[in-house]
Amino acid sequence: MIAANPHAPPVLELDGLSVALGGRQILDRLTASFSRRAIGLLGPNGAGKTTLLRTLLGFYPPTGGSARVLGRDLAGDGRGIRAEIGYMPESDAHIANTTAVHFVRLMGELSGLPSEAALERAHEALFYVGLGEARYRKVGTFSTGMKQMVKLAQALVHGPSLLMLDEPTNGLDPPARKRMIELVSDIRDRGTCSILLSSHLLGDVETVCDEVLILKNGAIAETCDLEADRRANRSFVELELEAPSDAFVAAVSALGCDVASLEPGRLKLVMPAARSTRDLWAEADRLGVGIRRLDLKRDSLQDIFLRAMEGNHGGV
Repeated sequence: MIAANPHAPPVLELDGLSVALGGRQILDRLTASFSRRAIGLLGPNGAGKTTLLRTLLGFYPPTGGSARVLGRDLAGDGRGIRAEIGYMPESDAHIANTTAVHFVRLMGELSGLPSEAALERAHEALFYVGLGEARYRKVGTFSTGMKQMVKLAQALVHGPSLLMLDEPTNGLDPPARKRMIELVSDIRDRGTCSILLSSHLLGDVETVCDEVLILKNGAIAETCDLEADRRANRSFVELELEAPSDAFVAAVSALGCDVASLEPGRLKLVMPAARSTRDLWAEADRLGVGIRRLDLKRDSLQDIFLRAMEGNHGGV
């Protein structure tokens, strides 16, 4: 994967961003900064994910705070931001009675490309997403998977600096979903375009993204840097002792492990990269402590998400 330019501005900065619609607070004082190549946006239905995307696109005016996209201020340079963004909406926005190449060309022209360049780029984008043979067919005749690919092609046609994807695998069967994720991952790895991926599917976000913003009730429930966690290579161990042992807890703490007691005799450990489960077994043997069960795993995005949903966060 191509590393992000350390001198480039953050992809996304939120500074107390709030949005109210119809007298109801939808986004409540969001403050965070993201600089990696692919950012995931997670949260249950109604958490504010789509509202955040539409606010960044200038569809909804903030009622408080500010935001910057690719270093551009949302309030003062909305047109400049939109020129650098490719947007794939969740809902269909096709012109059913036009061909795929004509539709994507039109989207390129609306994004500022000259007509001939837009047509050339439309052909390239449709071939890239696998619709080269179908580009002269009318979009209304396409399957759900093909329509999703057309939406991706129109978002890419003008060569954006940031690609915003709202539920890109919605309604896709497993092979089509796999193909979509492969394409998004390829776009990320090419290093010419940052990605902001909104999804309710944790697996898609974990596969594609380096950083994650989790929303709950319009507020930030959690942010995490998955790439940093991957580099740290931390291991998580849950174990059950035959009997509680303060001596064992002290011994594994001395090894550099962070220890949390789930209940008497049940522990969760975060082990540094230099340690392995062999060290735990050795300490148990030295102290005469019996281990009934030991499970080793990496902390998954699912664990992070569930903890965020269990927390008490603001918003409505």
